[in-house]
Amino acid sequence: MPENRAFRIRLQAEPAIEFEGQAQHSVLEAALRAGFRLASSCRNGTCRACMCRLLSGEIAYRIEWPGLSREEKLEGWILPCVALPRSDLELAPARKT
Repeated sequence: MPENRAFRIRLQAEPAIEFEGQAQHSVLEAALRAGFRLASSCRNGTCRACMCRLLSGEIAYRIEWPGLSREEKLEGWILPCVALPRSDLELAPARKT
């Protein structure tokens, strides 16, 4: 996949935000480059502060990240700080309780 390929990333928030991401940058990096601040802390896939549910699209990780259980991955949870977009994405942030 070309490194400079651009994808549309939409986060279902109040209000919804949309920004462009590239294959070589994490979803979190793409949001920050576009001027949006997403929840984050460690930026290495372990703290889970940035957890979002992938509603549509495809992501990839460079390595297997320890921050999500197998069940969470099957339920569609991702870590935007280390997730690389591979298509247009639609995400929903984790609900804070």
